Amino acid sequence: MEDAAIVALFWSRDEDAIRQSQNKYSAMLLGISESLTGSRTDAEECVNDALLAAWNAIPPAKPEKLGAYFAKLVRRISISRYRSAHAEKRGGFLIETELTDAIPDSAQQDPAERELEKGMLTETVNRFLKELPQRKRVAFVLRYFYGKSVEEVAKETGMRTSNVKVTLMRTREALRKILEKEGLL
Repeated sequence: MEDAAIVALFWSRDEDAIRQSQNKYSAMLLGISESLTGSRTDAEECVNDALLAAWNAIPPAKPEKLGAYFAKLVRRISISRYRSAHAEKRGGFLIETELTDAIPDSAQQDPAERELEKGMLTETVNRFLKELPQRKRVAFVLRYFYGKSVEEVAKETGMRTSNVKVTLMRTREALRKILEKEGLL
């Protein structure tokens, strides 16, 4: 079923929207969530939570790219679940730790300032990613959006593990420099 038809089901509050979404996207969403949470059981719960969040958000939301919409929801929910399950146990989320120097901490800002900076940060990161060569961009997105391990990134990109590590390190450093230059860090 096409995304537009599934969104129409959501808009008409037809529960078949959930079934059709599961049929089309559950494998992808489980993969994203499991790579972030490290648990199949947690991943299944996160996917269900993401579908419920979509049910509650559509309408008024009307996503054009349903797969990307679900991926963003399940990613946010999976990271939140991981953080709450591992709070204080391991010193934080691994991927978040890798990006600490490149992404600013907005915890001390007021909500309006934080929202403005979030928009500017998103725009800058998207522009940065568009300018990267495809292989570097794919490696970066696989690692920091989909939560894939370095080994999985290497396998999917055809790079050696050591090359992936160096590429990610250099890409993070380049992102940090751009964010500093634009006053976001």
